Amino acid sequence: METPKIPPSGSMGFRARLRTRWSDEDTQGVLNNAVYLTLFEEARFAFFSGLGQLADNRFPFVLAQTNVVYLVPGRGGREVEVELATTHVGTSSFTQAYRVRDVASGAVWCEAEARLVCVDSATGGKAPMTDAFRRALAVTAAT
Repeated sequence: METPKIPPSGSMGFRARLRTRWSDEDTQGVLNNAVYLTLFEEARFAFFSGLGQLADNRFPFVLAQTNVVYLVPGRGGREVEVELATTHVGTSSFTQAYRVRDVASGAVWCEAEARLVCVDSATGGKAPMTDAFRRALAVTAAT
């Protein structure tokens, strides 16, 4: 399996402080793997809503693929920082990188890449991204 290509922390263009819930731990006492996808989504929501790119709190894109590498078991009831950077922009799709770090210890819990595809809300099909959306992505372009 291919390892996600994640830029160094200093190149990540956006950060969101989030909190895991104590109930996010699974029966093994670690953060359930599905919770990480929610953390990525919450970071995306914070980023795009801050730029005014969400109409009626709806993303103009869908998640097509995610590749996550779990580095250290996460825990519930912790404050985390999710770093986000846009690493590739195509005609209708873009790729973002994520890193989840425990604020208290500084430990990196995971790194991930996601491919997202812009959609036409009327047809549900793939759509080219608008110029305004493309400019918004440039804010988090990895440097």
